[in-house]
Amino acid sequence: VVLSPALASRMRPNDTLFVFARAAEGPRMPLAIVRRSAVLPMSFALDDSMAMSPQLRLSAFARVVVGARLSRSGNATPQSGDLIGQSEPVAPGASGLRIAIDRVQP
Repeated sequence: VVLSPALASRMRPNDTLFVFARAAEGPRMPLAIVRRSAVLPMSFALDDSMAMSPQLRLSAFARVVVGARLSRSGNATPQSGDLIGQSEPVAPGASGLRIAIDRVQP
């Protein structure tokens, strides 16, 4: 996960970084999630052990979108002003993804 230079001045030392995977087609609830202090760049891995629900496992979906969000509040629910970025749809377990946080949540 990297932060766009255009948004670097908006990152704060106490921000929380969420990296998550959602089904490319299907439920909007994250399938897997990592929560960390916002130290970028950051390497990550997502797998079934990080599932939000035992019924919705990452490995059960053919394609997922991986996203990253910097949150000032530390709240898991996206809020206006959060900094966000996401991948194109990929297969679960894909490696070498580069998620650029390059937009502001409306």
